[in-house]
Amino acid sequence: MDYDVILIGSGFGALTAAALLAKRGLSVCILEQAKYPGGCATSYKRKGYWFETGATTLVGLDDDMPLRYLLDELGLDVPVRKLEPPMQVHLPDGQLVTRYGNLQEWIAEAERVFSKHKQREFWEHCYSVSRQVWRTSLQQRSFPFSNFKDLVLCVTRARPEQLSLLPAAFRTMHDVLQKYGLHQNQLFVDFVNEQLLITAQNHAKEVNELFGATALCYTLYSNYYVDGGLINLVKPVISYITEKGGEIKYGQQVEQVELLRNGYKVNTSKGSYYSKYVISGIPLNNTQNLFTDKSIKQRLQPYLLHSEKLNGAFTMSLVLDKAELPEVLHHQVHVPSGLPVIGGKSIFISFSHPEDKLRAKAGEVVASVSTHVVHPEKLHIQDKAVIEDAILTALHKAGILQPESILYKLSATPGAWIFWTNRAWGAVGGYPQYKSIKPWQMKDARLDNKGVYVCGDTVYPGQGIVGVCLSGIIAAEKLWQDHF
Repeated sequence: MDYDVILIGSGFGALTAAALLAKRGLSVCILEQAKYPGGCATSYKRKGYWFETGATTLVGLDDDMPLRYLLDELGLDVPVRKLEPPMQVHLPDGQLVTRYGNLQEWIAEAERVFSKHKQREFWEHCYSVSRQVWRTSLQQRSFPFSNFKDLVLCVTRARPEQLSLLPAAFRTMHDVLQKYGLHQNQLFVDFVNEQLLITAQNHAKEVNELFGATALCYTLYSNYYVDGGLINLVKPVISYITEKGGEIKYGQQVEQVELLRNGYKVNTSKGSYYSKYVISGIPLNNTQNLFTDKSIKQRLQPYLLHSEKLNGAFTMSLVLDKAELPEVLHHQVHVPSGLPVIGGKSIFISFSHPEDKLRAKAGEVVASVSTHVVHPEKLHIQDKAVIEDAILTALHKAGILQPESILYKLSATPGAWIFWTNRAWGAVGGYPQYKSIKPWQMKDARLDNKGVYVCGDTVYPGQGIVGVCLSGIIAAEKLWQDHF
């Protein structure tokens, strides 16, 4: 065999798994179809500027969180700038909400904007749930369980407070809003729905309380900015892997994975590689198409979500004169009437830090703009200009940027995402949360119960850098648990 483990794709979940397995002495090789590592958690260079590929916010470095666990395990230190406040939200009625990182400051702000009725109780409850979820996620690294050993490990690692989370898997965030009498406060409901869409890819009536409370509280944990873009979070992990003897090969589009007697043959656009084990870090819809073994395809079928249940994105990358740069770097702007063609009801924009000298020239900043596109396979965008104009008009109206400050712009549709990433239908953000799918019903890390594993934003636990990092931790743990 050429390697112990081949990883398909270099998204942050696959990088996490590769680094942890390399630390344990396994020979690993990452096959990446693009020329940059990191998948949807990296940066790319265009016209001399560094733009974020997908994710723009970095959380997960607090105690009991997966990214903190990974960096501590690898002995890595990533230079970051802490953001406070992390974000501002521009509501449909013209009010500006500042999402402070301190819980008490945030509650006071929420009471100011949405009225004092039950805001404190709601947010203290959500924050308590989120704290328990993060602690449990690292304690229960065999979850979701798919064999008897997983179950035994889950039982031995169980703590009384973990059991208190179980009812929350059966409640939606809409149920929680009703519990506190907040479901009739339409301004607040709209705020919650659009905030959930950023992190859970769905609205309150579908997102369960476990994921929803955690998603809503992400600004209440330390939020960071990485100079030069998120690729500088990825690079130290790549360096660690290569220092441990691992390899990453770029421009390697994986086309097929064949089951052999004692391992796997991975065929790419540039050749074939052999390994004892395989970890797929690409979406389940793409993963299914790679395997010649029909039993693997059948095993994946119940877990697949198709375009009508997924989100794509319309994105814009901007270069601006930084004279008008807002003090807060991350903003969400509500557009209640919906954007033309795509219908998105909120816009998310992130600016580069004014002291970051790596992403733009002196006196300039870059910005990443995104909005959701539902059912991306169905919608074929012919005229990008009308959407661009509507987005820039909304951002101008919110006082975030002046159109005359734009020096360069580049927009992309789900079709561009297919071209850049090969992700099925150009879907981004991972699988949305649905109330019909409980956490233990999400795809776990094992694929064929032999030597193929999966991680990334379409398996448990789902979205965001911190989520896919956890999926990589679980994949590495289960592979080691099964074979060593």
